[in-house]
Amino acid sequence: MAEVIVAGGGVGGMVAALLLARDGHDVRIYERLPRLGGKLAEHRRDGFTFSIGPSLLTLPGLFLDLGVPLELLELDELCRYRFADGSTLSTYRDPERTAEAVDRLAPGEGRNWRAFHRWAERCLAASARTFFAGPPSGPVVEPPYRPSAGRRPGDRPGDRPGDRLGDGPGGPAGGQPSGPLPRPRLGDLLAVAPGRTLHGLAGRFFRDARLRQYVDRYATYAGSNPYRAPAALGCVPAIEHGDGGWYVRGGLPRLADALAASLDKAGVEIRLETEITEVVADAERVGGVRTALGETVGADIVIVNADAASLYGRLLPDRARLRRIARLGLSSSAFLMLAAVEGRTEGLAHHTVVFSADYRREFGDIFDRRRPPEDPTVYIGCPAVADATQAPAGAESWSMLVNVPAGDPARWPTPPEAYAELVLDRLASRGYDLSGRLRFLDLVTPADLRDRYGAWGGAIYGGAYGGPFAPFRRPGNRGPRRGLYLVGGSAHPGGGLPLVAMGGRIVAALVRRDFPPSARRPKEAGR
Repeated sequence: MAEVIVAGGGVGGMVAALLLARDGHDVRIYERLPRLGGKLAEHRRDGFTFSIGPSLLTLPGLFLDLGVPLELLELDELCRYRFADGSTLSTYRDPERTAEAVDRLAPGEGRNWRAFHRWAERCLAASARTFFAGPPSGPVVEPPYRPSAGRRPGDRPGDRPGDRLGDGPGGPAGGQPSGPLPRPRLGDLLAVAPGRTLHGLAGRFFRDARLRQYVDRYATYAGSNPYRAPAALGCVPAIEHGDGGWYVRGGLPRLADALAASLDKAGVEIRLETEITEVVADAERVGGVRTALGETVGADIVIVNADAASLYGRLLPDRARLRRIARLGLSSSAFLMLAAVEGRTEGLAHHTVVFSADYRREFGDIFDRRRPPEDPTVYIGCPAVADATQAPAGAESWSMLVNVPAGDPARWPTPPEAYAELVLDRLASRGYDLSGRLRFLDLVTPADLRDRYGAWGGAIYGGAYGGPFAPFRRPGNRGPRRGLYLVGGSAHPGGGLPLVAMGGRIVAALVRRDFPPSARRPKEAGR
């Protein structure tokens, strides 16, 4: 079997490492930070715990089918949206209940939401057979998501026959295929509304401007502009309502801890606080890596779980590929406000989105004028609603996120501290007043994300999805040398917990194809 080095311990790299170790390969992970998980991290202070990265888990079967133990809580109310006119919309795990809520907000639009949801299901099914199952050249893994006609709200993944996202360690999420690979269908391309933007899709289904804004919000799941992003991003509601939205007790970083424990059990060697500075390779194949301490370590396979721009700009310089990445443009970054809040907020949802009054202007600020929005949409995550361990008794931890441009905050019109005050003022004017309730407020800027995680400019998802074919222009999972692979949010199929986990599965499958058990291992470059 082969010697495998994974450069970077994010979720995608951890999934690939776990699958390859179970295949019998000798696997090592090198991580620059003192813990695994990448941006799946948290900030703790004075008894308060805040999520820095993802705060909602979808498609948990991707991890459960790897045998990763998770204590999950399913959310009945997925998200509460507060619009600029003061009206609200709650979306629920149950699609019919959501349609009824849409009808209460905008009479007559519930029927249109049902039609939108049916379209999202078809789009998701087509994506699962193609985009999520492998590189553009064709599927290499089983679909990570199976439509579940018999699924009932409240069922956990795997509760009903035929409903799993996988079938244990040998199923779709667990490793070796247990059946034939999916076959793309002739209608799959049409199912994703090619040539249409997400905003155009919203206008196709909804007359009410608030509901178009609700659909447009899904572009931010990929750090993109809904007025340019492909309509295919509209498949996300089919995931949320089809398989649910989940919280991991103790906070989502417990998922990283559970993956790390599984890696240890599988015999993966973990090297923390060890930075990789170079991928050693000749013109044809990789030979290993070089660390910041000058150590050269040989390997047959190197999986880079880092920003694609870091790979082709620093680890294995390739100007042509770096130029192609630059042409994609950067995704948005995040401005995080971590608030320790005194007292409990009556009626506060676990996940709340407080919308701006002018979405087009907001995204123009982010992507065109390259400045923080003057009237921002604010996401509020308050895990204390469901998990008392996240804040002291009688208090709440609020993780507030504003989408901002990637880049150096020193170039903003106002410093981060002043912008935080603007955000608090906007929230207060819309019914979320924290005056007199703040014990402390800590900030995380794009510069922090850049320096901590190596994200190019602090961009959360690498390149933005701009244009109908943008998803297929992202860096691929196979690198330009034999034995070199790329996984993570900047590579195919994209960012976010489910997609990077899918990327890990795809990379493991590509390695199986490229390095079958009979393949001979070359000598190590050194130790």
